[in-house]
Amino acid sequence: MPSTVTPSTRVRHPLRTRSFRLLFAGRALSLLGDAVIPAALAIAVWEATGSTAALALILGCAMVPKLLLLPVGGVVGDRFDARTVAMATDLVRCAAQLLVGWQLLSGDPSLWVIAGAEVAGGAAGAFAMPTGSPLVRGTVAPDALQRANAAMGVAQSATRIGGPALAGLLIVTVGAGWAFVLDATTFAISAALLRAVHVKRVPVPRRSLRADLREGWQEVRSRDWYWTSLVAHSAWNAAAAVLMTLGPSIAFTRLGGTTVWVVFLQTGAVGFLLGALLADRLRPRRPVLTANLGLAAYALPLVLLALPAPAPLTVAAYGLAQAGLGFLSPVWETAVQQAVPAHTLARVTSYDWLLSLAAMPLGYTLAPAAASAWGPEVPLVAAAVIVGGCCLGTALVPGVRRFGAAP
Repeated sequence: MPSTVTPSTRVRHPLRTRSFRLLFAGRALSLLGDAVIPAALAIAVWEATGSTAALALILGCAMVPKLLLLPVGGVVGDRFDARTVAMATDLVRCAAQLLVGWQLLSGDPSLWVIAGAEVAGGAAGAFAMPTGSPLVRGTVAPDALQRANAAMGVAQSATRIGGPALAGLLIVTVGAGWAFVLDATTFAISAALLRAVHVKRVPVPRRSLRADLREGWQEVRSRDWYWTSLVAHSAWNAAAAVLMTLGPSIAFTRLGGTTVWVVFLQTGAVGFLLGALLADRLRPRRPVLTANLGLAAYALPLVLLALPAPAPLTVAAYGLAQAGLGFLSPVWETAVQQAVPAHTLARVTSYDWLLSLAAMPLGYTLAPAAASAWGPEVPLVAAAVIVGGCCLGTALVPGVRRFGAAP
């Protein structure tokens, strides 16, 4: 029987292509800048206000416009040059982060100015996120797509590991405001690098916004492997929100304290990196099915936290679960880039992001309420059943099983 996976080492690595190399450098810098922001923002807002409600307000100001504008961002990404849209959004986010940094460095920050900057940054993010797939697809050869997406995944996981440490260093030495200045600088450099990138572009017929939105949604609905996988991915994001909401308290009170939680998160970041590296080397014969089955491993740390199991076992399970995510990300993006027509790719990607991000607030909201009523074990086990069932359930879908299979 032929092997189910084949090495992709014979494919010319996309980093040897100038345009993708510039794109990769800009995106990697932006990811590093973004990775320092969560810790810096939480500490800065707490020091300025002493209120968790204020932090929730700031986070909401970034998330709400992003969710509302994502479909429109997809239309813009298809109608116009993805490179130009990405450059413009980088510059907007650069200005927004500079404003936040200036507020924090002034010594008398205004919560409302910071909130306004986060609204602008979140809106820009709604237009930036759908450009990711068109930029990759437009800068590399078709047979190098998976290696290009894996390289992006490696950059993302590396910044997840190094970003918090860099944030801590900046906060301790020069203050949280400089973390935002660093993020703004990475956006400016990214925009400059994008200016030198050549992206192949497919012209799109000009129609009404409503017609463009409908066409993008039809591309999603017409593929059973796509929309059923999106249901599973949304369930994963909701489950991740449950874990991130309830996991810290369990680690602090039952597993050994804050050190266990830090190791838990860092192990997850390493697992994500290993999964992305694996995606660079292997090409499953049925990529969507394989990636979705790997994503089901997220049920393991949820169940082990509910028990709770010994800390080393729980930490290892989370690393395995994040490896599944690290593997899925480039494999899934490659499948979408190969199967979806180029002129609708940004719109399809925007619906993908919308469904994924919209599921997370649901988890953040329901998990504390359910834990208060029945204890944390109930929402953790429920999330495990949902994410495991949805991810494994995609194997029942004919399109998922057939996608990529040899004739």
